[in-house]
Amino acid sequence: MNNLKKILFSVLASLLIIGNVNASDKIRIGTEGAYPPWNSKDASGKLIGFEVELAWSLCRYMKRQCEIVEQDWDGMIPALLMRKFDAIMAGMSITAERQKTITFSQGYADEVAQLAVMKGSSLEGMDTPSGINLSLGGSDVKKTLKTLTGALAGKTVCVQTATIHQNFLDSGDVGSVNVRTYKTQDEVNLDLAAGRCDAALAAAVAFTDYAEKSGKPVVLVGPTFSGGAFGNGVGVGVRKGGDGAIGERDAQILNDFNKAIEQARKNGDISRIAIKWFGFDASM
Repeated sequence: MNNLKKILFSVLASLLIIGNVNASDKIRIGTEGAYPPWNSKDASGKLIGFEVELAWSLCRYMKRQCEIVEQDWDGMIPALLMRKFDAIMAGMSITAERQKTITFSQGYADEVAQLAVMKGSSLEGMDTPSGINLSLGGSDVKKTLKTLTGALAGKTVCVQTATIHQNFLDSGDVGSVNVRTYKTQDEVNLDLAAGRCDAALAAAVAFTDYAEKSGKPVVLVGPTFSGGAFGNGVGVGVRKGGDGAIGERDAQILNDFNKAIEQARKNGDISRIAIKWFGFDASM
C-alpha cells in the first residue's frame, strides 16, 4: 500500500512539473486590434488581420503554445515590460529609439508610410518622387522635404499618438506642422473623412483599407516614406531587462521568433498572408 502511495505521489508530482513547464512555455503576444489590416477585430470581437494570422503561423513553426493579448497602442511597450505578455506584434517598426527599451526580431514586413487627404484637396498632385528613404539622404530627400514643408505649412495633420508617424511630424523635417493626435488609427480616419484634418499620416495600407471598407474618397498623396524616423521594417518586439540585458527566457523567445520568421519567409507563408491582407507582398 505504501508503495502504491509512493507511485501515485510520484505521478502527480510529475504531472504538476509538466503542467508548470507548459504554462511557462506559453508565449503571450500583444497586439492592438485596432490597426487594420495589420491587426483588428471582426464583428464578433475576434482578433484578425495580417499579424494575427502570421503570429499563429510562427507559433506553429516554433511548436509553442501561444495566446494573443489585446492591448491599447500607447501602453504596448509598458505592458511588455510589466510582463503582461512576452512579445509584441502590432505593426511596430524597428527604430533606434525603441531599441533603447526593447529588442526586436528580424523584420517580417515593410510598412511604408504616406500622407492621405480627401479627394479634391489642394494637396493632391504634389510634385514629389514616388518614394524616399530618409536614411539615404541626398538631394532628392532634401528637395522632397522642402516641397512638403511648403505644402503642409498652416495645415493640420492628424496622426495616431506615440507612432513613428507622429515622431516624423514632430521632428521638424517638414517644418512646424499643426499635429493633431489620436488614440487609434480609426479615430484618425474618421476625422480625416469628416474634414477635421487637412491630411493624415500613417501606413499607406491603413488608408487604402479604410477607403475600401468605408467607400470614402481617401487619396494618397506625396511620396511613400521609409528609413530614418520610419525605422527598418516591422518586427517582433521582445523585452529587455532594466539594465539593458536580455534574460534567458526572453533570449530564447527572440531566437525562436527569428528562426520561425526565416522558415515562414523561405516557405512563402509571409508573402501569402501579406497578399491576403494587403493585396500585395509586403514581406521583407
